[in-house]
Parts: sequence; structure tokens; C-alpha cells
Amino acid sequence: MVELLYRDDPYLKTCEATVVSTGDGAVALDRTVFYAMGGGQPGDCGTLTLEDGRVLRVVDTRRGPAPGPVLHLLAPEQAPPARGTRLRAEIDWARRHRHMRLHTALHLLCAVVRAPVTGGRIADDKAHLDFDVEMEKLDKAEIERSLNALVQAGHRTRALWVSDAELAARPDLVKTLSVAPPQGEGRVRLLEIPGVDLQACGGTHVADTQEIGALVVTRIRSEGRRNRRVTIAFAT
Repeated sequence: MVELLYRDDPYLKTCEATVVSTGDGAVALDRTVFYAMGGGQPGDCGTLTLEDGRVLRVVDTRRGPAPGPVLHLLAPEQAPPARGTRLRAEIDWARRHRHMRLHTALHLLCAVVRAPVTGGRIADDKAHLDFDVEMEKLDKAEIERSLNALVQAGHRTRALWVSDAELAARPDLVKTLSVAPPQGEGRVRLLEIPGVDLQACGGTHVADTQEIGALVVTRIRSEGRRNRRVTIAFAT
């Protein structure tokens, strides 16, 4: 089973690892700092540096159902190293940190807009959630004000763990209807912002909401009969 180092320390940028398998332009490692695409958050990019100095570019990171391997997808022109190769894995930290800030901001948005979440996605410079709610209940200025109040309050975040059975008994911990939390390893991680939000989430997050920075609500639009998409971005 691959050791997912980012789950315990999302600020870890590099690690030493060993190639356990390759195929179709992808490399699987015994341990990794790379987050695999899931839960609306993009997979990490970065580099794999071999002991001979060769540098391979990772252009995306994917994972099938747990507890399967994490696949580090290489640039098309690059040949994967042999099984057993030792290397240093390093993420594109600036890109990952933006994702961490936006993902945590979406948890704040869940707390501000009290409605079922039907979907969401994170990009490099913006993110959105879809809510099953009437348009007239969404006030752009008020949402933006409430979000920034939570950011500026400096709420700490922390990860908790529950068993698969405990999660099944607490459906309220799954807030995004279209995205199932990662399961299959016997336990599921929760992200708690004490007094603000608690939900199952396998993504990466900042340690303190102040780290997110100022936010703006760039658009609220209809995405169907009831779905309303609220898009946020960094103010600067």
C-alpha cells in the first residue's frame, strides 16, 4: 500500500521514494507527497529526480479506487525509470498551495451557504461549489463579507479520522452529494474547522484560515433548475 505523506503533512514538498511499478507513461511509488486528483481538487504536478541526475516532469497525478497505487503521469516524451529505482519526488509547491487555500475556502463557503452541495471544482486561480438552493437566497455581497470574516478570524484546521462504519452512520459528514469521500482503507479522514465546519474530505488544506487570504465572489449563476454555482477567487 502506498504511503500518502500529504495526508499527515500537506506542507511536505519533497520525499525520497522507490519505484514500485511503471506503465503507460506513469510511475507508481512506495510513498509520495503528490496529491492524486479527487474531490474536485486537481492532481499535483512536479518532478521526479533520479540518482543519476535525470529529471522527469510529472504533469498530473491520478489514483483509482483505494488502496490502489498513485500514478504519477510523466510528460509524453519521457521514459519511466525501472522498478526499484530510488528517486526524489518534489511537487510544484506554488500550485499546490493555491489549491490548499482554495480547498479550505470552499469549506468556509459550505458554512456560509446553508444548502445541499451538489458539486464543486478547484482550478489554479478560482473554485466553485454548486448548491441546491433558490437564487434569491444567495446575496453576493453578504457571502463575500461572511467568507472574509471567517478567513480573517484565523480559525485553525485539523484532520480527524473515523471508521468506514462510523461514516456510514453519520451521513451528515458527507456534504458534497456528487463526490464520495475516499474509502476502502477502513477509515476516512475528516477536515474540521472548529465551530465552523466538519465534513469528510481527503484533500489538502491550510493550517489556518488566515493563510487563505482575501477572497472575492466573482459570479453566481444558474446551472440547472435548482443548482446555483458560486465561484470564488483570490482578491489579489
